[in-house]
Amino acid sequence: MTGKASSVGKNSASKAGVPDATDSMPLRYGDDPYVWACWLYYEDGKTQGDIAEIMGISRATVNSYLADARSRGIVNISLEPSRLSSLSIAQELKRHFGLHDCLVVPSDDGSRPLIDRLGTAGAQAIARLLKSGDTLAVAWGRTVLAVAEQANVPNLQDVTIVQATGGTRALFAYTPELCASAFANVTGGRLINITAPAIVSAPEVREILLREPLVEDQFATLAKANKAIFGVASLRPNSTVHSSGFFESVSLQDYLAKNAVGVLAGRFIDTKGLPVAGPLDDRTIGISLDMLKSIGLRIAVAGGFDKVPAILAALRGGYINVLITDAATGRGILNADGVTEFDQKAQQRPKTDNSIALPSSYRTHIKKFLNNPDDVVDEMLEGIVKAHASHITPIKGSNRALMARTGPRLGKVGLVIGGGTGHEPSFLGYVGKGLADAVAIGNIFSSPPPTPILECAKASSGGEGVLFVYGNYAGDVMNFEMAAEMAQEQKIDVRTVLTTDDISSSPIEDREGRRGVAGNFFIFKIAGAACDKGLSLDACETVTRKANDRTFTMGVALEPCSLPQTRRHNFEIGPDDIEFGMGIHGERGVTREKMMSADEITDRVMDRIFSEMKPVAGDRVAVLINSFGATPLMELYILFRRVEQRLSAKDIKIEANWVGHYCTSLDMVGASISILHLDQELTDMLYHPCDTFALKVG
Repeated sequence: MTGKASSVGKNSASKAGVPDATDSMPLRYGDDPYVWACWLYYEDGKTQGDIAEIMGISRATVNSYLADARSRGIVNISLEPSRLSSLSIAQELKRHFGLHDCLVVPSDDGSRPLIDRLGTAGAQAIARLLKSGDTLAVAWGRTVLAVAEQANVPNLQDVTIVQATGGTRALFAYTPELCASAFANVTGGRLINITAPAIVSAPEVREILLREPLVEDQFATLAKANKAIFGVASLRPNSTVHSSGFFESVSLQDYLAKNAVGVLAGRFIDTKGLPVAGPLDDRTIGISLDMLKSIGLRIAVAGGFDKVPAILAALRGGYINVLITDAATGRGILNADGVTEFDQKAQQRPKTDNSIALPSSYRTHIKKFLNNPDDVVDEMLEGIVKAHASHITPIKGSNRALMARTGPRLGKVGLVIGGGTGHEPSFLGYVGKGLADAVAIGNIFSSPPPTPILECAKASSGGEGVLFVYGNYAGDVMNFEMAAEMAQEQKIDVRTVLTTDDISSSPIEDREGRRGVAGNFFIFKIAGAACDKGLSLDACETVTRKANDRTFTMGVALEPCSLPQTRRHNFEIGPDDIEFGMGIHGERGVTREKMMSADEITDRVMDRIFSEMKPVAGDRVAVLINSFGATPLMELYILFRRVEQRLSAKDIKIEANWVGHYCTSLDMVGASISILHLDQELTDMLYHPCDTFALKVG
């Protein structure tokens, strides 16, 4: 073997006129010095000098080996997939929205909070973009402060940092004053604060303060800003705008009713990026949207899938020309604006006319059992009420508000759930003895209005208060809050628990901003048991919150759903693609991947759930394998098989499990996995008897 290796090596070496290197070559490289050199360089990270010494050849020969290896195809230099994906997304965001620049943080395993990763990226951008003599307007927020805390911008001169909004009474660490101060510290710049509240009590107070010479001077400096850095806030209940003091005297509903989706430096915008007028306009002291848009370099640092609508709106409005975000959010923004394919290499390939390749049998519509598509919800509800008259009955003759025939009673906390249709058997399938007392029903994927919710509260009230439990969606939050206020006026004490079990919709540090999806099944069950057992309103709320905190869900789609009115897919998933992080309203997933086996899909989901649940040997769980509508039981049981294997390997006991259709998304092909991390109290509640047309226990 040595002789053979030497012979081949001499032939290779003689061409380069260098000594033979194969005599000392490790066996794993066979007899090819090119592979050895490439491994030492690309995998072991050795320098060309190190390689020359190890192989006993000259540095010139090492260089020649590496160059020849690339030309011969032995080595293909490529970027790590997640980084390549983030670069492609950044390039397409820049092209699609006409940005000056864009930085996209690659996806990771979730071990580092998203805000920290965005802060690091923002700090890198600030170090490159901020120059001597600049005036930087600084807004406020957790992400903005994270940028300042990680920034290092030495050797700048004559930099001015100006606070972009007035101050707040809030006690958190990312107030406007503290954010501006942090940037002044890391840049060594001159700090100009706005010495007035961000929100004042009346328009007249604002006019008086803006005429004060000191405030006039501060706004004159703000008007000179040539660069700005700001975050983008959603209108989710956990958003910083709620804890900022902005809504102490004004309801968020005033803005949600006008389709506001985001907030930039205290200013509201709609889906098109247009300003949303509201009661705070004449009471706000700070940078206006027109002032922001006039600044030359406008750096937005924002991420998290729940912020996709808000960031997209800001991009559409032209308020951002440098965007720093994460890969999942960036992809979601592009998808939401109709961009589904943005692979760089794919774009460079010649485009073909796909229309000529379609077979004659190609269909563009999905067949459904329908009469008039506009009547689909009412006809479905009529059928359900007749089919399950032993369990549910309309409230005041309306099928949009249904109550349990047995359940509501004096001395018991009432439980009201609700949401849009298209998820059957959720939500109306969980009304009955031992579960919900009433359900309010909206149109497809739409929140029920406040009136039927109020009727449900009144019908459910037994004198001990009413618990509202529903998914964390803007429309549901707005309408249920309005109904709660109306119920309070009628002396009905109402508490609310928002479900937030979708672990893919926001990072773990933003748990309160997550969506409520199929894990509703467990949370409703626990809430219903607590109410039926006669616990107090406080106790019912507490145990329901515990159930929500210990429920983890992630969904995967193979094909999208289709609405009855259009009978077309909401979007398209490629024939070889799947999407992780599906919601239940026909929206796109968080990430798109190539199709993989059922076990690989399950492992991806369970790995993510384990990373948040942090179970230990001996723990007990309840498992829900849920079809999104079109996935059959055959495939669901294949998923359950793997879930059981993964749990068993960690010595985790499945206390109870359900497999089937429990929270669907019309006819979507896909499934979700939900895990409820049990303790003794939750186990007792889970086994408490209930009787609804979709769920019976005991």
